[in-house]
Order: sequence, then C-alpha cells, then structure tokens
Amino acid sequence: MAGKSVGMPRGVEVFRNALRVRFTYNGVRRCETLPYPQTQKGIAAASKLRDQVVSLIKHGLLDDDKYAELFPGSATVSGSALSFGQYAQLWLDSREITAGTRNNYKGALNLYWVPRLALVRIDLITPTLIRTIITSTAWASPGVKRNALTKLSTVLKSAVSDGLLAKNPADSIELPKRNRKEIDPFTLDEANRIIAQLYAHKHWPGTIYAAFYEFVFFTGLRLSEALALRWDAIDFNKKIAHVCRTVALGEIEERTKTGGDRFVLLNDRALHALEFARDYAERRKSGVGKVLETPYVFPPSKNGEYVKQTSDIHKQWRPALLALGTRYRPPYNCRHTYATICLMSGLNPAFIAQQLGHSVQMLLSTYARWINSSSDWSEMEKLQNGIKSVSPKTVAPQVIDR
Repeated sequence: MAGKSVGMPRGVEVFRNALRVRFTYNGVRRCETLPYPQTQKGIAAASKLRDQVVSLIKHGLLDDDKYAELFPGSATVSGSALSFGQYAQLWLDSREITAGTRNNYKGALNLYWVPRLALVRIDLITPTLIRTIITSTAWASPGVKRNALTKLSTVLKSAVSDGLLAKNPADSIELPKRNRKEIDPFTLDEANRIIAQLYAHKHWPGTIYAAFYEFVFFTGLRLSEALALRWDAIDFNKKIAHVCRTVALGEIEERTKTGGDRFVLLNDRALHALEFARDYAERRKSGVGKVLETPYVFPPSKNGEYVKQTSDIHKQWRPALLALGTRYRPPYNCRHTYATICLMSGLNPAFIAQQLGHSVQMLLSTYARWINSSSDWSEMEKLQNGIKSVSPKTVAPQVIDR
C-alpha cells in the first residue's frame, strides 16, 4: 500500500522502501516503482521523470520502446528486444559447461542480478544501472562481489558478440582486487608424521586414507583428482599416473579442473602409497560389505566405489593433526607442500608446473617466496662480495709537519 503523499509533488508517492510515480497512458492508469531513495534528491528525480513521461504522452511520443527505456524494470511493457532474464537463460542453456560451472553461474545470476534485471531489456542496461545495483547490495566479501561481476560481464560480453549490445556496460566497472590466500604448506617432517599417524589407524579399513594422503603429499594431485584415480591410469613399469578425471558434485567426470589431462611421474613415496592401496584392494575382496571390488585406487573405507566429495576425507584428517598437536591446515595444503618441497629441492619450475597441472606463470606467482628462499642468502653473499670489490680503499690520514 502506498504511503501518504502529503507534501509530495503531483503523481509521486512513497511506496514501501522506494518511490512510485502515477500517470495515465493509453487510457490506463499506470504506477511505476523507481529505485530512488526517499530523499529530497530522490523525490525531485522522480518528479522530473514523471513530468517527462506526461510531456511525451501529451505529444504522442511515448511508444513501447521509449516506455521500456524510461522504466527498464517495468513488467508492463518489455519492448521488442530480449530482456536480461530471457537472454541469460538462453545463454546458459546454450553453453556446454560442467554442472559445477553451471551452478556457479546460476547462483551468482539468480542471487544478485536477476532480481533487478530480469525484466530489463538487455540493450537498456547501462553502467549506471549496474552501479546502482552494486551500491545497494550488501556484499559478503570482495571475492563474492568480484565473482558476481565477472559472471555478469561474461553474459553481457556474449550479448555484444550476438549483436544485441554495442558494447559491454560492465567493462567500465572496476573489479575488486583478487585476494590471494596465503600459502601455508607443511614441512617435510610434519608431512611424514601425519602420514605415520594415519597408517597407525586401529581399524584397517581406515588405513586407505593414509595411503591417499601419502600419495597427494608426494604427487601434488588435487584431492578431487586423486579420489577419481583409477587403476587403469597407473603404469607401474613407467612409474606414471595419467590424471584425466575428477570428482565433482558427487560424480566422476572425464576431465581435470583445468580441462586438460597430464601425466605425473611417481616417486618412491607415491609408489609406496600405491603398493599399499593395491594390497588393501586384495584384502578388501575377501571382506564383507556391499562393494568388495572397485576400479578406483582410493575408495571409501566401506559401502562405495569412490569417495563422492572431498569433504568426506576431512573426517580422518583433523583427528590425526589433533593427536599430533600439529597446527591445523586443510588437506589441500598437501598439494602446496609438494610444490614447495620440489622448489626448495631445486627442481625445474617448468617440470613442477607440468606435474601440478599449472602454467609456469601461475606457479611462479603462487610460490615465489619458496623459489627465492633457497637462493636468497647465496645472492646476498654475491652482493656482499660486490660491495667489497667496488668500495674505495681506506687511505690513512696524512700527518702534516708544521
């Protein structure tokens, strides 16, 4: 119900937390809600817009397209062009993307943009309109804001390619800086102690997780990649693992996070984990349970072919760290541990990047601190020697005989 319009300009009224204008168009009484604040400036802007509409109606210049331009959020007239909601759905349906990526787009679009832009003609979306939505949204973090803006910009960029927009209205919107998470790997000693603690599990079915963590500590595979690893991807003779699958949303997908497969060389510790897993698989065959055989190297301890989500393996991880008194860090840090151990051992960054499934640029930017740490003091020694070589020789002061 509209608020009292006492003292308000003609045809302008308070409506809920916004302002509304009233006028008659084509013999029909119209009410349009505006995203203006209930301030003097907001009321003045609403009155000015209503005056413009009344003038256009008087001179016969208000058609459906102009109406949609003046009231982009109106459900009354959508004009001849596609609305943002229509195009966003069409764009999403036409994409061949993974279920996880699709859910990410749907989540961001439905939460932040569809409520305000669903009925707006896509060719009437302006940078100012986007900024208005941004400033009225309570963002949980800069990262959330950046993700939402990136998703919107991707859709609008496609609309430009499809000829619906002359340029992307989101291009001029500044993205929040990406906050890089601090890399916090385990030391080699910590890794060895964690693995030993997991192998000491009192129930043998749970020891498969010890082999799993030993493997990821010494190959750098992503957790989801290791959980999807099958025996047919292991070549014991060549000591190679073919990484070509991942666990996503409870399903095995024939891809990796970056979209490309890779071959990872297996060191002695990784091979030890695989040998243990192979013996474990043989013992499991003679046990009891719903699933006695599985093609996956690191299956769940019971009742399943494979672990369906990485959060399931946290149940073994946290108690092990607690028992050791080791500062808690998530299991993903196994991957960081492998990378930093490789760098500090002097391995070629290009080789390490290939093992991890990274670009060399990503590796260098993520682990620059560990690349430098192994040679910093030797470089400083060069500087010290350089200072000595270019310093002028000390000359003894002359004694003047008077």
